Amino acid sequence: MDWTALGLSLRLAAWTVALLLPVGVLLGRFLARARFRGRSLVEAAVALPLVLPPTVLGYYLLVSFGARSPLGSLYASLAGRTLAFSFEGLLLASVLFNLPFAIQPMQRAFAAIPRSVLEAADCCGLSPWRRFRRIELPLAWPGILSALVVTFAHTLGEFGVVLMVGGNIPGETRTVAIAIYDRTQAFDPAGAGAMALALLLISMGAIALSYATTRGRDTHV
Repeated sequence: MDWTALGLSLRLAAWTVALLLPVGVLLGRFLARARFRGRSLVEAAVALPLVLPPTVLGYYLLVSFGARSPLGSLYASLAGRTLAFSFEGLLLASVLFNLPFAIQPMQRAFAAIPRSVLEAADCCGLSPWRRFRRIELPLAWPGILSALVVTFAHTLGEFGVVLMVGGNIPGETRTVAIAIYDRTQAFDPAGAGAMALALLLISMGAIALSYATTRGRDTHV
């Protein structure tokens, strides 16, 4: 078992979920309510990682993060090292390729709130912020929680983008998915099997916890 790779994968997934929570809530709610020209293009851009081959997405991100790119050179001037093949670059790539897994379920959750409920809140004199905090957020929470769990599990298993952007640097960008590939290539089925089983149990546990939490909440409503 490569505990360092497993720990790095869990850290990457936790940071990705933490960063995508506010982004997903704000953008998901906006897309659920707003009507504007170009909305289809915005939704297509969010959904693009679902259909784009991971190596293609990883290639463009690698070019964007390179030392000669505007973003890469800015990061290098501030941090003193390249964004590509670093944990920070891997985290930024993880946030981008997980956008549809976080935003689309949240968008559907906010869109499912009946318009009459929102109008009733307005009639009661609730401000937009209080309506969001006390009405919309609790009603949309099951969808938000499901989105975060799927994002967490998807980050743990992502391979193509991680390999393209992060490479295989132990302790820095070598996730458990990369470690499983390495063990398989080294004809170490026991090592690969142990890590694959750990990944399976963690993902299954996260999804089961999500279902149990959501079901418990529905029971009390």
